[in-house]
Amino acid sequence: MKLFYNFVRSIICFANMKSKNLFITAFLLSILHTAAFAQTATPPKLIVQIVISQMRYDYLERFRDNFSEKGFRFLMDNGANFTNARYNYMGTNTVAGLATLSTGTEPAGHGVIAPSWYNYTNSDSVNLITDDQARGLECEAGQNGYSPINLVASTLGDRLHESDSLAKVISIASNPYSAIVCGGSTGQAFWVDPKLGDWVSSSYYFSTFPDWVRQYNATNYSDALLERDWTPERAYAVYKNRDTTLLSFAEQPSKTKLFFRNIFSIFKKKDQTVQENETEEGFEPLFYTPYGNTLVTDFAKETIIKEKLGEDDQTDLLTICYDTPRLICEYFGPRSVELEDMYYKLDWELGDLLGMLQARYKPEEFIIVLSSDHGSSNVYKENSRTPGGRFNTSQFKMILNGFLSAQYEPANWILGYSERQIYLNREMIYKYGFDLEEVQSRAATFALQFRGVSGALTASDMQSGYFGKGYGEKMQNSFYPKRSGDITINLMPGWIEDRPNTVSLSGSLFTYDTHVPLIFVGGGIPSGKIERNVNPTAVVPTLARILQIPLPDAATGEVLDEVVGPTAQ
Repeated sequence: MKLFYNFVRSIICFANMKSKNLFITAFLLSILHTAAFAQTATPPKLIVQIVISQMRYDYLERFRDNFSEKGFRFLMDNGANFTNARYNYMGTNTVAGLATLSTGTEPAGHGVIAPSWYNYTNSDSVNLITDDQARGLECEAGQNGYSPINLVASTLGDRLHESDSLAKVISIASNPYSAIVCGGSTGQAFWVDPKLGDWVSSSYYFSTFPDWVRQYNATNYSDALLERDWTPERAYAVYKNRDTTLLSFAEQPSKTKLFFRNIFSIFKKKDQTVQENETEEGFEPLFYTPYGNTLVTDFAKETIIKEKLGEDDQTDLLTICYDTPRLICEYFGPRSVELEDMYYKLDWELGDLLGMLQARYKPEEFIIVLSSDHGSSNVYKENSRTPGGRFNTSQFKMILNGFLSAQYEPANWILGYSERQIYLNREMIYKYGFDLEEVQSRAATFALQFRGVSGALTASDMQSGYFGKGYGEKMQNSFYPKRSGDITINLMPGWIEDRPNTVSLSGSLFTYDTHVPLIFVGGGIPSGKIERNVNPTAVVPTLARILQIPLPDAATGEVLDEVVGPTAQ
């Protein structure tokens, strides 16, 4: 088929040079198009969906010359590369993006708006994955009791498993939220216990933990990675970025060990049982270095081998989510040498993974999808002329509560804040007999007076109205009535929430957060750069068409003809 494909391409080039007959060229193009997609008639044996958290599309172009020919550049040059894939909603956080990539619809449809939200009935905080009925496997008692308990929309993996109960659907990530959201309700999910450094899961997925995973943990690979120094991949002059915090290009001892000690303070309080001046770090610092990716890549390869993925007549689905790129970007920023160096190391690892797949399967037997859950903001600098700023959420809540107390009654009117959403204390509103819509409206109007806020919509606005374009449409596409806040705010371009040790974040509706990579490789899919605008919600419908299975119930994305070919209506 490949020879025929190249033969037809040669004829087309000859026709373009020797003939002015556009009909001949068009006819030959149609033959090429049909020939290329003929290979996708049989579903592949394995689909590998690779999600690189917080990867902006511009990284592919910015770092292209320094990528190897076996990693990112291979995917760009040999796949259907959609250069204008953009999310069409505002709440571009990790769990929302992963749910969109696994369900084929936006947060308004799949309901995954944030890692947690508030229950208006009892004012309790609800966690997306915490499940009192589940217990962690291969971890300390009381840890990792997680499940997809609060996922409300079926995923591609769910549909695949329903269509063929022998098909394997597995997701892996260092973070449990990422692994569980990608895995859906019927697959299997593995993540890393941050204290032990082991791959774990929960009783929701397994009655008996797989022996091969237990044996893998026994190698203590996490310990070995934690001992590595983070040294630059290239000479300083080669890097496109210039901001650097940790990496040193001089001949001096590595700062990595000191970095491990310092970064510990970001996410874990001192253990009171440890003696003074000592801390119990665990393995969380590992995921702020490139070797967090290394652990995930190595376990992914082991999963393919031990689970014998793609070795029978069923199509298997493996989702690999890399969380480390998000953590490094948040800590160092998108223009840091550290982030760039991490991508060069990940590039080589992806090359090894691709090489393994190419060695195990024929080209038409596997498909790789590369994507990201969202992008990230640029770093705001005080002395820069570029607009931007940091939004103090604690101050915002305090002042807004004071305003509502002055307008109505002195009370605690703010239940909570999450992902640019304010949750009002509805129990208090109903107790005093105030009109909810009026309180929401006054709070939203007052919120617009804050520096850094460019827009605010109420839950009542988004439930009763329709926004067909602009920022209102994107905010409404993130709105899920049972879980979203009473007021959703949009920050100005370049503004992020003020968080300790964080210089870059996602969560906006601007290009730096919405424009992400999207590449399909393998399975007979023709290569080429496609520049039209597409929505990442298209991933699931496109793969469902290839797999010849029903769409997940909530899917709203369109099938990408460049991947599956045109179909007769």
